[in-house]
Amino acid sequence: MLLRLGLASAWNRRYTLMLTLLSVALAVTLLLGVERLRHATKAAFAQSISGTDLVIGARSSPVQLVLYAVFRLGEATNNLRWSSYESTSQLPMVAWSIPLSLGDSHRGFPVLGTTAAYFTHYRHGAAKSLFLIEGRPFATHFEAVLGAEVAARLGYRLGDRIILSHGAGDFSLGEHADKPFVVVGILSPTGTPVDRTVHVSLASIEAIHLDWVAGAPIPGLTIPPEQVSKFDLQPKTITAVLVGLKNRAAVFRVQRQINEFAAEPLLAVLPGVALDELWQVVGLVEKILLLVSALVVVIGLAGLVAVVLASLNERRRELAILRSVGASLPQILALLLIEGILLTICGALLGFALLSSLGVVFAPMLESRLGLSLALALPNSQEMKLLGMVVLTGAMSSLIPALQAYRLALADGLNPR
Repeated sequence: MLLRLGLASAWNRRYTLMLTLLSVALAVTLLLGVERLRHATKAAFAQSISGTDLVIGARSSPVQLVLYAVFRLGEATNNLRWSSYESTSQLPMVAWSIPLSLGDSHRGFPVLGTTAAYFTHYRHGAAKSLFLIEGRPFATHFEAVLGAEVAARLGYRLGDRIILSHGAGDFSLGEHADKPFVVVGILSPTGTPVDRTVHVSLASIEAIHLDWVAGAPIPGLTIPPEQVSKFDLQPKTITAVLVGLKNRAAVFRVQRQINEFAAEPLLAVLPGVALDELWQVVGLVEKILLLVSALVVVIGLAGLVAVVLASLNERRRELAILRSVGASLPQILALLLIEGILLTICGALLGFALLSSLGVVFAPMLESRLGLSLALALPNSQEMKLLGMVVLTGAMSSLIPALQAYRLALADGLNPR
């Protein structure tokens, strides 16, 4: 009977309680949403490059090597010789290798010189290969394949001509205006640095620098594009190499062979290890986001306490009548506690349902544009802990109005001031 009276009382206050329920649900949606985005972002970060067993470059720090080889950030302290690339690529356990040459740019976007092996072996995310939504890979000199973000932000289409600049980022030292490139392909979005990259052949990188020396054009010397094929366009140095092995169990042995390479000092790093180390630096952002969402939950539960406390003055006669018909003080206390706990549980369930609905709607867009995978799934162990903490905090928050009601005297309820 007491429970029926409590339900009837809640029904009379249904509009106020629905607003409180919605507040708790939105707070839980934000909390779980940030938690899922945190894990998805970390997974996408770790899978910016997948299927690559080693990244090789001139000796420097592992994080620096991964930053410029994978994320196109910063500059290499030194290049490695082409002969060293050939030697390391011929090691018995090496299945494939992708040479990378960086240093030029186009309107703030990095230019990457590489070979056809890049489109064959490069993987991202869950071992996804690169896919061209338009056109084809470059085949001859002065052909470019654009990342999705480059094409979208600069409005390029197949057949457009672009001019590369000498130097990275916004610090270009001059344009290679006499040797324009033709856009022959546009890659699909990957949510990785590939989207922000202009891809050309290694021979093209050499061709645009034939009449340059020490970072500047040679005065009085101009080599027309149609004559570059007469020159030796094999690079003398490159920036880095991506390597895939025949057997991943041999990765440490191959790493040691490269690190002890006699011809020049080289560094081979496992990209996953370097990315984990890099995440420790940038991962502070995820903790801040989680803290903000936790504060939003606290605010939502504070609203629950405020609503129940505000309604107590209206319910003083109701509670007094319950006591007059035999309800004990512990029963009144339990009634208000159950009301707050049920409201919190319903809010948590509604919040999870709302998050799942938003995931179904926005997951394809997040995966295509940002490379974040938000698959529809039941709460994992960490999310269950967060939901449990929300319910527990809601129960503790309900103690405040419950104790306040417990202190109301029978006479005070029948004769409110």
